[in-house]
Amino acid sequence: MNFEGLDPGLAEYAPAMHSALDPVLDAHLNPSLLQNVELDPEGVALEALPVQESVHIMEGVYSELHSVVAEVGVPVSVSHFDLHEEMLWVGSHGGHATSFFGPALERYSSFQVNGSDDIRQIQSLENGILFLTKNNLKYMARGGLIIFDYLLDESDDMHSLLLTDSSTLLVGGLQNHILEIDLNTVQETQKYAVETPGVTIMRQTNRFFFCGHTSGKVSLRDLRTFKVEHEFDAFSGSLSDFDVHGNLLAACGFSSRLTGLACDRFLKVYDLRMMRAITPLQVHVDPAFLRFIPTYTSRLAIISQSGQCQFCEPTGLANPADIFHVNPVGPLLMTFDVSASKQALAFGDSEGCVHLWTDSPEPSFNPYSRETEFALPCLVDSLPPLDWSQDLLPLSLIPVPLTTDTLLSDWPAANSAPAPRLYLIFGPNRGSGKGLRYQDSLRAPPVDAEILRTMKKVGFIGYAPNPRTRLRNQIPYRLKESDNEFDNFSQVTESPIGREEEPHLHMVSKKYRKVTIKYSKLGLEDFDFKHYNKTLFAGLEPHIPNAYCNCMIQVLYFLEPVRCLIQNHLCQKEFCLACELGFLFHMLDLSRGDPCQGSNFLRAFRTIPEASALGLILADSDEASGKGNLARLIQRWNRFILTQLHQDMQELEVPQAYRGAGGSSFCSSGDSVIGQLFSCEMENCSLCRCGSETVRASSTLLFTLSYPEGSNSDKTGKNCDFAQVLKRSICLEQNTQAWCDNCEKYQPTIQTRNICHLPDILVINCEVNSLKEADFWRMQAEVAFKMAMKKHGGEISKSKEFALADWKELGSPEGMLMCPSIEELKNVWLPFSIRMKMTKNKGLDVCNWTDGDEMQLSSLGTPSQWGPARAEEEHGVYVYDLMATVVHILDSRTGGSLVAHIKVGETYHQRKEGVTHQQWYLFNDFLIEPIDKHEAVQFDMNWKVPAILYYIKRNLNSKYNLNIKNPIEASVLLAEASLARKQRKTHTTFIPLMLNEMPQVGDLVGLDAEFVTLNEEEAELRSDGTKSTIKPSQMSVARITCVRGQGPNEGIPFIDDYISTQEQVVDYLTQYSGIKPGDLDAKISSKHLTTLKSTYLKLRFLIDIGVKFVGHGLQKDFRVINLMVPKDQVLDTVYLFHMPRKRMISLRFLAWYFLDLKIQGETHDSIEDARTALQLYRKYLELSKNGTEPESFHKVLKGLYEKGRKMDWKVPEPEGQTSPKNAAVFSSVLAL
Repeated sequence: MNFEGLDPGLAEYAPAMHSALDPVLDAHLNPSLLQNVELDPEGVALEALPVQESVHIMEGVYSELHSVVAEVGVPVSVSHFDLHEEMLWVGSHGGHATSFFGPALERYSSFQVNGSDDIRQIQSLENGILFLTKNNLKYMARGGLIIFDYLLDESDDMHSLLLTDSSTLLVGGLQNHILEIDLNTVQETQKYAVETPGVTIMRQTNRFFFCGHTSGKVSLRDLRTFKVEHEFDAFSGSLSDFDVHGNLLAACGFSSRLTGLACDRFLKVYDLRMMRAITPLQVHVDPAFLRFIPTYTSRLAIISQSGQCQFCEPTGLANPADIFHVNPVGPLLMTFDVSASKQALAFGDSEGCVHLWTDSPEPSFNPYSRETEFALPCLVDSLPPLDWSQDLLPLSLIPVPLTTDTLLSDWPAANSAPAPRLYLIFGPNRGSGKGLRYQDSLRAPPVDAEILRTMKKVGFIGYAPNPRTRLRNQIPYRLKESDNEFDNFSQVTESPIGREEEPHLHMVSKKYRKVTIKYSKLGLEDFDFKHYNKTLFAGLEPHIPNAYCNCMIQVLYFLEPVRCLIQNHLCQKEFCLACELGFLFHMLDLSRGDPCQGSNFLRAFRTIPEASALGLILADSDEASGKGNLARLIQRWNRFILTQLHQDMQELEVPQAYRGAGGSSFCSSGDSVIGQLFSCEMENCSLCRCGSETVRASSTLLFTLSYPEGSNSDKTGKNCDFAQVLKRSICLEQNTQAWCDNCEKYQPTIQTRNICHLPDILVINCEVNSLKEADFWRMQAEVAFKMAMKKHGGEISKSKEFALADWKELGSPEGMLMCPSIEELKNVWLPFSIRMKMTKNKGLDVCNWTDGDEMQLSSLGTPSQWGPARAEEEHGVYVYDLMATVVHILDSRTGGSLVAHIKVGETYHQRKEGVTHQQWYLFNDFLIEPIDKHEAVQFDMNWKVPAILYYIKRNLNSKYNLNIKNPIEASVLLAEASLARKQRKTHTTFIPLMLNEMPQVGDLVGLDAEFVTLNEEEAELRSDGTKSTIKPSQMSVARITCVRGQGPNEGIPFIDDYISTQEQVVDYLTQYSGIKPGDLDAKISSKHLTTLKSTYLKLRFLIDIGVKFVGHGLQKDFRVINLMVPKDQVLDTVYLFHMPRKRMISLRFLAWYFLDLKIQGETHDSIEDARTALQLYRKYLELSKNGTEPESFHKVLKGLYEKGRKMDWKVPEPEGQTSPKNAAVFSSVLAL
């Protein structure tokens, strides 16, 4: 903003002048538009300002939403909408900066930038805010902390800055040069000379730098050399403001008159294509500010200093009816800015007030704003007084915030342990022949026994003669670490130096190591997954963010009641974990050994607020480096997913598939089947020392192991069965402070738990998170090994090797019980089965259960009369079998990983392999391998640590009807409303299916999908110059189109859905996808916008009904959509027109060669691509005689490849050249 055309005294802006300045109303306007504003000559008090009530905002019309005071009586010099967060920044003439959050303009931060000079421009960056004053550039955090303070020359008078890229800044002013500053080094890198001094405004497009001068000129400069390419002499007096949009430049300013400078009511408009002026635009206000607001058209907003605002087209006529009035508290408007979303306008006046005008009741300043970090509220004033003289006063009176982060007082164990000493030794260094070296040790070396024997004490000091057993001031090198202690589960070493010397690296078996996908030029197509998985079960891919939970997904899938329940579930929630898990389970059912990916499930998982609050969502950097404690993370995830599934199931009625054998439901009206399967009902008893007892009923979905106190210090090898520890954890008894209603104060109480009902599936979090619990597991495994050796005596073999006669005995009952080998008994403490019995006084008996104890059940009755289920009902005896163990693999080279041992039941083997048996498997992402059952309970605590255990009741599946009914109905294909607010029927690009058009088995459907990029790929360059992909780019489906493949409406789309996304898009890939910014935004999109779940259900219904999809490159499309489609339902033209060991051919070239069509000119269109694929399939059937003449079609393909090599696989651009094939154009309806 240039003030040369105004009163020169206004630059100083003394407060005494405020009352002398009156707002002037334009003669063309209605006087009633100006509201009277009375000002106190001594300033305006905050309480004197009118407080606005709620204002009704008409959609699409700008109206005032809020007004606030930035600094009373001090004029606002500049305003700026933050480009990264929902904030508005305001700078004053007194050098003070204030920020306001959101459309409610809540004060966020306020701090002094300069003590004497006014703030002239503000620019927001990702990590802070740039403030420009007269001769100072300051970069400050949004909270007010200074990042850097760059002092310019004292003779400089800076007015404008321009951010050319993320780290380069141009600064200009009234001097004859412009400075280029590097923000990374905070140094001046260039000084460009300016022929016409006085650069007060700078703008940039993809062609030029635009510099506005005080002389009234606008110069266009080259982006690289900064040389003047063109110059517009806009005004004879001075330039006030200008803006650039597209091919138009509009400017306002002052012209010279006889009496001096006068505000020119003609806006100068220039066409940047022809570099000349077009017809000036006459407006009805005195223009001081102008901005393009290109929402629907390239309209201009022209603002006068008296508060009048007019909208008009730059190439049209200004209409006096398009004028509204801003009611400033002060006499003049000093600043104006437009938000990046064009939904909000900000005005600052001469009395320090800020006015926000919006076109909607709930505007957003940016299309995609990140979350703003707020300071914690101060609780000091609201805290009750604490009397320190009262010894029994509970400290819980002082509330503390609930946080999942590590507290400052929670010191790591490494910092709490005694620090190792450094011994300075004189002598040769290991790397050189001389010098000093440091020898460190975790503990002081032991004192020589001879010194202790001959030592004489005087007070606390001992004296002894030198035994001469070693050289003076020297000790031997420690070539190998003698200690092999538990490393407290540290994931990665402090430095890569010495990683190969970690003592436990060589212990990790190869199949337990973290598996990674090697990407090539073809992506995943040539990666051999069969090398890692020779079974027919499906693995899960690990490259998706937060895929650490893959092992737990597999555990839930192989629980038959859970699998059937989840697949029968379907609700209307957009992000429902139960629905997404059911879709993933369906893919695992269809797969025949090919890996699946849980991208849609993890996408919904990232949107759950509770998951983020619990710290379950890892950043990509933390997941790749293994900084998170995976054992604790997966145990928290286990508790979270059970709770979330329980809540999702409670919202729907219990499906008919889950009825008991007698017809009664297994769950109460307020419970869910997840609750029936996992919930344990219990009573919590609290006994005060006054004798008062309180009983409260509750339930839990899982238990956490509670280990005996002092177990780490007890090195005597005391035996402690797993059943005893489990009973202690379930029937937990502890002393704690609790409120007593009888005593009316907090008292020491005894808390106990009584079990009322045991769950069908017993879930246990092991909580082995420190050295203490790990030593307990190790010690108990050693004790159990010694007891097993004594029990079996000499019958135990060193390894599991059998003679031929032993194998023959396996089929007989006597041969089934064989003695285990020594290797099978090592590191085993966990039993395969446990027995629980409910007592009459609500007690619980727990014991380890073996196959040899099975005969003890005969004491309950005759075996022929007592089935397992009836024995449970009559006597309260329950036998639980181990079904899965989730373990944490410690490997500092890769950051560790999580794997699962799962006992796969008979029904899964029957479906996948056609056999009926049970087998233990190792699931390590996409690596699946059968293992011996003893390997599932062997835990070498140096590298293999238990995290989660799953025990299930015997004959659990017999209690449930495990039929799966597909919940997806044909109604999903019918017409639905669009999420886009501005979508109109005239913009519809498809016709939904009618009831008589519902697809049948074998019908053709043309399909194409377009995608956008959420995360760029991560790659590295090898020493030979080739590129290696570390992590592929993360894609998200943005548009899905399905066209009819037969019938009278053949070729007409019945699905053309744009997929709304809440995640930030880094690249819309417009050249290849046709998706433009705003197409996926429900507020401004004119497309048919839907949720991913809605369109996913449509495709799932088409797959389940048995249609055949025709398209080009469908394998990638289905992979990104996250669908598993049987191969016999996919007709991919990229493979139909392909010769072995040759390159794949693009759809554009095939359409030109066979169909004489030129497609994908500027961008891709999914409707056009889907129709073309259908035509190519018809052409394939024609050329191959429906597949009966492969030899003749092979000749056609040879001619195709020869023509492609000659033309370098490029479609000719001139219109005169046609295809060599005179194929008829597909005779379908090509337009609606």
